[in-house]
Order: sequence, then structure tokens, then C-alpha cells
Amino acid sequence: MVTRDTPWPEGAPCWADLGVNDVKKATAFYEGLFDWNIQEGPPEAGGYGIANVNGRAVAGVGPKMGPAEAPTMWMTYLAVRDADATAAKIKSAGGQLMVEPMEVMDVGRMVIAMDTAGAVFGLWQPRNFSGAQRVNEPGTMCWNEQMSRDFEGSKAFYASVFGYEYGDMSGGGFSYATFKVEGRDVGGIGGLPADTPAQVPAGWTVYFGTVDTDASVARVEGNGGSVVRPAQDSPYGRMAAVADDQGAVFSLISVSTE
Repeated sequence: MVTRDTPWPEGAPCWADLGVNDVKKATAFYEGLFDWNIQEGPPEAGGYGIANVNGRAVAGVGPKMGPAEAPTMWMTYLAVRDADATAAKIKSAGGQLMVEPMEVMDVGRMVIAMDTAGAVFGLWQPRNFSGAQRVNEPGTMCWNEQMSRDFEGSKAFYASVFGYEYGDMSGGGFSYATFKVEGRDVGGIGGLPADTPAQVPAGWTVYFGTVDTDASVARVEGNGGSVVRPAQDSPYGRMAAVADDQGAVFSLISVSTE
């Protein structure tokens, strides 16, 4: 378990939020899955709510940005000290800005970008809100990874923008590297397996912790969601990929409560 009230290091995943057509439906789904308490913000927040675990912010849920046909998805945000300067680096490295640097009330400055492989992610420059206040425990963000069909190109892009160093975990036809911030592994970049259907796009995945992965998968299905990849054991915990009842994909991983 990690609790934090200060800004996250440059380039570290610091927040995740969900953009959906039906916020009330999403609130019911995730409060039922993770025992979150989702509090809607003030009117100027436009329906955006903050999910809390034991009184600490862990994720956001709000209306989709853009047209209704935009994908329903979880977004990973990377911490930055200067959103405008990082946005310029993204463009210089061949990425695109989908939402130019903008103020979010008095809480921070945000950018939405697309990397050279087509994966969408956010930047967060904190002001009065630094991001996730609890991580690496049940019901909170535990890992974030970018998967694409251009493993080497993606590594080069993020190294150029954020200065990442990598720990290679590839092997057996599988390409994967952890990216490091201040010498610590904080996320991953990987290649989509060769048998991945063509319609599956590059993207960032958010992993949420759970005490019992199989029980959480059953709860997802019972609440109208679906299984994308069945639960399986790994050296890091039992993992599964699922989709909520509006189609947003995320992953579950077992974590210790000690």
C-alpha cells in the first residue's frame, strides 16, 4: 500500500479516469465492484466524480470527452511539472495532441495525447490536486502499461518525451519492458501478441488491485460486464482482463492486504 499527498515524480502514472456515456451506471458498477465511494464534483466539474477508498482519492469517473461515438475507456495520466513543455516534446517526438494544454478549474493542467503507435494517454500537471492518494492495494491503481504493435518505436517515443530507462522482460516471443522513474519500475511497455485481433488498437491499460481475482471477475460478470482474458497466475499475482457494462476494458491483479 502507498499513500501520497504530494506530486508524483515526472513521468510516473499518477491518475486514471473513466469516460463514459452513462456516469450513473458506471458509478453503480464500480461502487459494486470495488466498494468505491464516488463523490460528484461541483457543477463546474461537468459531472466528473472522484472515487474514494477510505477517504482517499483513487480514480475518476466522468462523461466522455468529445463525441458520443468516442470509445468508452480508462485513461492513464502521467505526471509532469510543465504540461506545455511536455506537450511540445510529444509533438517533436512524432506524437499528436488530442486536447491541447488546458486548465481544469484550480486543480491542475491537463493534456490528452496520442503516441506514435496510436495509444492515447494524458498528462497531469498538479495544482491543488496531485492525483491518486492510495495505490497498490485492493480497489486502487496498481500498474499501468502501454501495449502496441510497435514495441521499439513506443520505447523510443516515451524515452524521448520522459527520459525513461527500461528493464527488459522480453522472452519466448513476448516483448515487454518496465519503465523506470527515479530508478523504480512504475509501469510497462509491451508488444501486442501476434494473434491479437486486428481490430484491437494500441492503448494503455489500468490494473486495479483485488484480494481475490476470480471473485472480482465473477462480480464483473454478475454486474453486466464481460471477460476479455480469463484469470491466470503470474509471478506478480493472479491477473485477468475484463470490460465493464459499458465496454471499458481494465485489468485486475491480486494484491496482498498486509
